[in-house]
Amino acid sequence: MPTLSSTMTEGKIVSWIKSEGDRLSKGESVVVVESDKADMDVEIFYDGILAAIVVPEGESAPVGAPIGLLAETDDEIAFAKAKAHDFSAEGPRKLVSTPYAKKLAKQHRVDISTVVGTGPYGRITPADVEAASKGAGTAASAEKSISGFSATSLPPPIPGSTVVTFTAMQAAVAKNMVGSLSVPTFRVGYPVITNGLDALYEKVKSKGVTMTVLLAKAASLALAQHPVVNACCKDEKNFSYNSSINIAIAVAIDGGLITPVLQDADKLDIYLLSQKWKELVKKARSKQLQPDEYNSGTFTLSNLGMFGVDRFDAILPPGQVWFLFQGAIMAVGASKPTVVPGADGFFTIKNKMMVNVTADHRIIYGADLAAFLQTFSKIIENPNRLTL
Repeated sequence: MPTLSSTMTEGKIVSWIKSEGDRLSKGESVVVVESDKADMDVEIFYDGILAAIVVPEGESAPVGAPIGLLAETDDEIAFAKAKAHDFSAEGPRKLVSTPYAKKLAKQHRVDISTVVGTGPYGRITPADVEAASKGAGTAASAEKSISGFSATSLPPPIPGSTVVTFTAMQAAVAKNMVGSLSVPTFRVGYPVITNGLDALYEKVKSKGVTMTVLLAKAASLALAQHPVVNACCKDEKNFSYNSSINIAIAVAIDGGLITPVLQDADKLDIYLLSQKWKELVKKARSKQLQPDEYNSGTFTLSNLGMFGVDRFDAILPPGQVWFLFQGAIMAVGASKPTVVPGADGFFTIKNKMMVNVTADHRIIYGADLAAFLQTFSKIIENPNRLTL
């Protein structure tokens, strides 16, 4: 009997498009699922009858878990409903393990009920038992936070406070931010004179070009000259030079943060980039981005300067380019009038912004980042190339 299953780590059922008893055809949208990035329609791969809904609206399902059951004929509906009841009775934390894993647990004197399964459907594998025997992978150790405190040692809630459960997106952001702690990073700040860029922006903003797009274009042209800053690191043994320059740009949306991607930013003109960016932001805020529109970035830009922020540091984002770590992220502050000494000894007032780049020190070194920032600064100060 076919099942409908989520294909993410975890997904929340936003709404069922079809109801129990409906006849379905292959390719029809059946349910809307909220992932960590977007709301997605899930299509059915078989013809049949939606006999039973296992996961109702508002609840979540782990990867591979059935969310609904299909019957091929009317005679199978009763059996499917009974099977759905069995799924519900099992609950999301039923322990399942391979026979060898059970045998291995006895040999290592590991309580298998405390082992966290990493196999399909949460199945406990021999590797999980091995990890538990070395002090990792048990439910008890999984409760521990970075600071070393267990969940049972956390202080009670403050009286009158409200506890809010993370949304799927917030949980994904939190997981990524913790994951980034495993990467050795360093930060370099660089002042950039923006009078030329500001003048260009005044000329093109009426045509729908935003400052963020101009910054992304400038970054892409600089990355073309310094490909190592556009590279991604897989582990301590390998890293990849990316053939495309895809600029991911941080966007705050209701309930979280997402990074839509301007693909091949170095090859497109600022007018086409602006059009694409407008479409991406609209889709991001309606949670309609497709995976390749948010997970294909090779370099990230975060522009808090639009909010008047002078300077800030950004955290290197993992999870882009098929789970490689990006090489760098640029944090752009606001451009403000600043007194600048001239070559003739006189002082002038020019607009200046501070750019801070966080980089993966496994593949990018100080000289690499300094050279990239010098190139980026020259493009900003003489922005004629941005309109070519």
